[in-house]
Amino acid sequence: QVQLVESGGGSVQAGGSLRLSCDASGMLFSANPMDWAHQAPGKQREIIATITSGGDTSYTDSVKGRFTISRDNAKNTLYLQMNDLKIEDTGVYYCHTWYRDSWGQGIRVTVSS
Repeated sequence: QVQLVESGGGSVQAGGSLRLSCDASGMLFSANPMDWAHQAPGKQREIIATITSGGDTSYTDSVKGRFTISRDNAKNTLYLQMNDLKIEDTGVYYCHTWYRDSWGQGIRVTVSS
């Protein structure tokens, strides 16, 4: 059974930073691409960052240059470093893998002015 557990969310002022973590179990973490997704209030969930098993990364335009996805295969942990946060980054962030299309429970981030 795949388990993805996010941590590191919270409240921050615009321009601030947060780092999210996702601890994975029940899967061969190093072999699988991983994603972070964002669901803003009243909107659909959207994948915003992806990292391949080889470490290649891609981002949606709205976070490019501000967010960095990374992984530590020895710790089975996925990260999302979020800098220069904007009010529109508010919402719930989810860890995801296409292995069995598994999602974490989500963690809330609130960015205020």
